[in-house]
Amino acid sequence: MMEKTLLLVDDEPGIRKVVGITLSDMGYTVLEAVSGDEALAIFHREKPPVVLTDIRMPGMDGLELLRRIKAESPETEVILVTGHGDLEMAVQGLKLEACDFISKPVNSEILEIALKRAMDKIQLRRRMREYTDELESRVSEQAQKLVELERQCAAQEAVDGLTQAMGGLAGEIAGEFAMFNALPCLVSIQDRDQRVLSANQLYRERLGDRVGLPGFTIYAGAAGLGLDSPVARTLRTGQGQKSREGLFGPEETLSAVTVHTAPIHSAGGQVDLVLEILVEAGEVQRLQDELHTTRQRYQQLFDEAPCFITVHDRSLRIQAANRRFRQEFGPATGGLCYQVYCGSERPCFGCPTLKTFEDGRSHQTEITVRGKNGDPVNVVIWTAPIRNAAGEIEAVMEMATDITELSRMQDHLASLGMLIASLSHGIKGLLTALDGGVYKVNAGFRANDQDIVQAGWCKVTELIGRIKGMVLDILFYAKKRELQLREMPAADLAAQVAEAVAPKASQMGVAFVVEIDPDLGNFTVDEGVLSAAMINILENAVDACRDDKAKTAHTVSFRARPDCSGVFFEIEDDGVGMQPDTLARLFSVFFSTKGSRGTGLGLFIAKKAVDQHGGRIGAVSEPGQGSTFRIWIPREK
Repeated sequence: MMEKTLLLVDDEPGIRKVVGITLSDMGYTVLEAVSGDEALAIFHREKPPVVLTDIRMPGMDGLELLRRIKAESPETEVILVTGHGDLEMAVQGLKLEACDFISKPVNSEILEIALKRAMDKIQLRRRMREYTDELESRVSEQAQKLVELERQCAAQEAVDGLTQAMGGLAGEIAGEFAMFNALPCLVSIQDRDQRVLSANQLYRERLGDRVGLPGFTIYAGAAGLGLDSPVARTLRTGQGQKSREGLFGPEETLSAVTVHTAPIHSAGGQVDLVLEILVEAGEVQRLQDELHTTRQRYQQLFDEAPCFITVHDRSLRIQAANRRFRQEFGPATGGLCYQVYCGSERPCFGCPTLKTFEDGRSHQTEITVRGKNGDPVNVVIWTAPIRNAAGEIEAVMEMATDITELSRMQDHLASLGMLIASLSHGIKGLLTALDGGVYKVNAGFRANDQDIVQAGWCKVTELIGRIKGMVLDILFYAKKRELQLREMPAADLAAQVAEAVAPKASQMGVAFVVEIDPDLGNFTVDEGVLSAAMINILENAVDACRDDKAKTAHTVSFRARPDCSGVFFEIEDDGVGMQPDTLARLFSVFFSTKGSRGTGLGLFIAKKAVDQHGGRIGAVSEPGQGSTFRIWIPREK
């Protein structure tokens, strides 16, 4: 009779009256309190099994009342009544082991569901206590049953620990399977007598409330007698079972199900409980159909995307590639991306995929790769990390857009602008300065001052050199030029480049370190084109050191080392460095960081020269830390 007694706590008389009438109609004996202090006094005196309390009250609120009741009587079930905006307090109440919470105005059906859940928990605990008491009474008669008694007393702990044992899927002993309720299958927990201790919502909807009843009676044939049911086999063998069984529904309709069972062991290793999961054959087919449809849609999206898409592991091996990638580069799955893309034996310098594996962020770069027919393809690559359930990066997706035609159009359109703008402004400005130099020479002659004459001629010579360089850059860019290839020692070309740059570095006060491996071997190149490209990059490195006023001393390093299929050149400086946006546009036509001192063609032409040789060029840089360029040239074009 006491189990139908309920303590109602609310400081508003109207709410107590309305809710009290509803509770009385449900068959409850209602005790009322207007405050938390009064509720505690009544609780100490009457010990009601259920407390229904408002969460906001003057003085002691519902959360503090919940905390004190649970401290004294953990088995008492407390239901919180919340108002608008009390969601955070309700969540805090659940953390304090409140049974449930309902919102104002109180709905009678929702209230009834919450109370039924609370009463189910109370009744289940009572059954467990009765079962334990019965075992204890037998201990005095038969000492051999002590082990069985201990296992049964530990049954509640086994169910409470089910969350950890089953990977966080099961709920409390009361049967509130928060995760299991979302599953499209029937789930129950049964004891050693095959009685249902708890079941998820779908189980109760399909088969009725069978808590306390034998679980095997839902089956047809021998399994329905209990001796050969899936749970019985698990209890007998201690192993999980999988079988196909006939299942009787509420109207005695027979359907096929797949049954999975798993033993739940006590601390002593005994099988105390069994988890049973029933999956209807029709539901399995539906889920398989949905999975198949989802996979088809994903594959269609993957293949029809208007770009090259690949998925790479940490070793840069391609795990998947879409149709467009396979058409352009051939079968790629299982191959290393730098071999498939470039025919290289090493990862690309500044590889964006490796950067994404390192920092988990998206990276972008523009490179020239080779299609399966050997033709160059200009692509812009974006990377994105693919994470597993633990948040770890297990793969990286590359999306590459073909910009070959765009680059060609850019070249043609830029040629006209380059010829007009560069010739009209650049040369005009230099000629004006040249006039000044000539005037200075003439003034020196008139004054018969050799120092003025010498300074004037130096100025004239410098300006003529700049005009020559600009015109050669323009002509090289504007006119397609076939390479004049010849086989030569790579060390000779490296030495020529170093010799050409050394005077400028010395004049600028920049230390110039040269490290050329004597075993570079031979390669087939256009000596003039390739040396001009590297000299341009080295002179830029010297300029970057000259522009860095934050350091007192600077160094430019030029290194050359052999590779099994080519030669690596590395140019490193400790100058001003570059911002990421500058680095991204570094090889674009007409892009310059030198202002009026540059045409924006040097690095663009350098990259074009390297590309013509079938090589690769890349750069990394940090603002204030300097830059590093790496160039790889194959031994045979």
